[in-house]
Amino acid sequence: MRVKDVMTTAVKAAKPDDKIRDIATTMCFNKISGMPVVDEAGKIIGVISEKDILHGMFPSLDDIMENPKPVDYEAIEGEYRDVVHMKVADLMSNRVFTVEPDMPLLRAASIMFRNRIRRIPVSDGGKLVGIVSVGDVHKAIFQKNLTRPD
Repeated sequence: MRVKDVMTTAVKAAKPDDKIRDIATTMCFNKISGMPVVDEAGKIIGVISEKDILHGMFPSLDDIMENPKPVDYEAIEGEYRDVVHMKVADLMSNRVFTVEPDMPLLRAASIMFRNRIRRIPVSDGGKLVGIVSVGDVHKAIFQKNLTRPD
């Protein structure tokens, strides 16, 4: 099986200047945990995930070193309102792994497992053409191997 056989082509993507509020809304309503970030030409330049957004609420190591008192986690919850006014470029991960449509599916899965990521953008010439998740891989392997007669 190849990536193109199981990838999702109707991909929700973010732009660097999108507000986190809009991206978080898209994630919540579409039940997705992350999105590729593309430039105006459709080239993949990053990834934004729920984890990136929540991470934006926590103090940085420099902040903790300057103010070593214990972190008030209940107070941090209120800072989510501040985070949603930020832009995607402020919180996105710039380190992006991609796969190509003709790549063997299990090779793509190995990239996800090695790098502890749950989804990976599919690119053709650097442009976003799809996305494949660990769940997509599992479902495809399950269907191929367990739904056929013995």
